[in-house]
Amino acid sequence: MTNHNKLNPVSVLNNTASQPDFGRTPLFSRLGVFFLVIGMIVAFFISQLIGIYVAGKWLLPAVKTATVGDVFLFGGNDGTVVSVSIIISCALITVLSVLILRLKTADVRQYLALKPFSLAVGMGLLGVLILFMIGSQVLTYVLDKSPLVFVDPLYQSVSSVWLLVFAMVIVAPIYEELVFRGILWSAIAEQFSAPSYSEQRGALVASIITSLIFAVIHLQYGIYEISTIVVLALIFCYARLKSGSLILPILLHILNNGTAMWQYLSQVA
Repeated sequence: MTNHNKLNPVSVLNNTASQPDFGRTPLFSRLGVFFLVIGMIVAFFISQLIGIYVAGKWLLPAVKTATVGDVFLFGGNDGTVVSVSIIISCALITVLSVLILRLKTADVRQYLALKPFSLAVGMGLLGVLILFMIGSQVLTYVLDKSPLVFVDPLYQSVSSVWLLVFAMVIVAPIYEELVFRGILWSAIAEQFSAPSYSEQRGALVASIITSLIFAVIHLQYGIYEISTIVVLALIFCYARLKSGSLILPILLHILNNGTAMWQYLSQVA
């Protein structure tokens, strides 16, 4: 995506506008950020449970009269239900994030950095991501790991493979980036607005915290996979910082998930 402003791409890299506005009062207090992080994590999981329950009740006739536990049990292993639940979760998280920022009278687009980015920066981060994917693929092969084994029951039970692809490759990255490289990253980074702090420190702290949380919430993976997710998340944070835009990490996340899904489908086809 090309930035239509008449700026030299090199200057965009060093533009302070690409980082949180350290010159203004933070939108959230320190305590507020703590509760925001906890609240968004809880909301992240609750939205998934709501999505599974609603989609399960809607799409699985056999569970119409079943208990809540049965809905989660059968729905959580059904590819169609999980795909629809991801879409529902995305809608719920998006509405919640916008509502929180509106209540704080913040400019949603500015706070979430929903703006164009420099093509030069985008191509540079694309190269970084490609190097990561190559290294990760080699390591996965050497260690004989199967990180996408959890997709098997979803693939086998989904009504349309394209629905599963759309949900996991397009929708999931959007709301995951909205939470972790969007509202949480900005809220943590701007806490370092005092003159005694450097802008880089705030970005570094925000990147480390959000990346660790992002990795840990992927409960379907093992230690090896979680470790690689931490590195991947840091790449997304770097893209957020360098581009000054949330759109770039979203696109990189979609590309990463798309590549992984393509590899999986080529193996099971």
